[in-house]
Amino acid sequence: MTLKKEVSKIKDAVSEEINPELKKETGKDKEPKLTDLPGIGPTVSAKLEAAGIYDLMSLAVMTPSDLSDVAGVGEAVARKAIQAARGMLDLGFMDGTEYAKKRESIHYITTGSESLNALLGGRGITSRAITEAFGAFGSGKTQLGLTLAVNVQLPPEKGGVSGKCVFIDTEGTFRPSRVKQIAEHLGANPEKVLKNILVARAFNSDHQILLLDKVSEMIKNGEPIKILIIDSLTAHFRAEFSGRGQLADRQQRLNRYMHQLMRLSETHNLAVYVTNQVMANPAQLFGDPTTAIGGHIVGHAATYRIYLRRGKAGSRVAKMIDSPDLPDNETVFNVTVGGIVD
Repeated sequence: MTLKKEVSKIKDAVSEEINPELKKETGKDKEPKLTDLPGIGPTVSAKLEAAGIYDLMSLAVMTPSDLSDVAGVGEAVARKAIQAARGMLDLGFMDGTEYAKKRESIHYITTGSESLNALLGGRGITSRAITEAFGAFGSGKTQLGLTLAVNVQLPPEKGGVSGKCVFIDTEGTFRPSRVKQIAEHLGANPEKVLKNILVARAFNSDHQILLLDKVSEMIKNGEPIKILIIDSLTAHFRAEFSGRGQLADRQQRLNRYMHQLMRLSETHNLAVYVTNQVMANPAQLFGDPTTAIGGHIVGHAATYRIYLRRGKAGSRVAKMIDSPDLPDNETVFNVTVGGIVD
């Protein structure tokens, strides 16, 4: 009963719906903070933020033992804080109508090609989803990523969301000169476009994982980040975990990383675009032997999977491999000086 009273008090303090006078007094909605939870003071909150836990959702999905280890508090205090966070977030079921309303907040970013947009549902890649593009070198994966990094900055009427991009580069493929070419083709200021792309070069898988926490931190600090691009997803995991003896460790680590990506995408309403390397399957006697790295782990975690390959006369072919709401189909697009076009 005491916990319920505390949760109720916190809700009254942070929810405009429960306390309509709050907005009149403050002039804006007050977001719940970690320090609003019982047993979480400024010192404990600082420890949590140092561990990459910035919001109630991240804390609510932890176990008492994990929170106790990270924050240096007793398990009883940790359990109380977790229960309070879950109570404030109302982590339960909702009916289909409510869920449909929640889906109305998603945004779309144009690829620059009407045919490729149509393959992805009509308006480009979507937020609250992971879009994976895999294919051999030269198939257009990175070019699509660079085009999206520019297009996200466009106003909504032109297919963007007036937001910033985070680009995690694991293979040294990010080229400012290429971004400037795409920006100039759109008539945008190249220097301003580059300023709105936040680039980090990941040197190993640990660094790549750590950078996701940095993304949450930047969003918390007010950066209007709308898309996260990782080029490529599996390069470091593939290099560091070689051979069948390390396959299980690699897949477990990759699985945790994909779930972090999904949570980040859902929590902050981000579009996530990842490129993936491929290998030739020697057991494939007929047809295309190209297989994406990461196996079923990446296949199940990605919301949309697109296979890219070279087509005729320098064109590229995109094939929808998996989607929860779109049919299998394929289309053709081109890579030009101005980025991705029909």
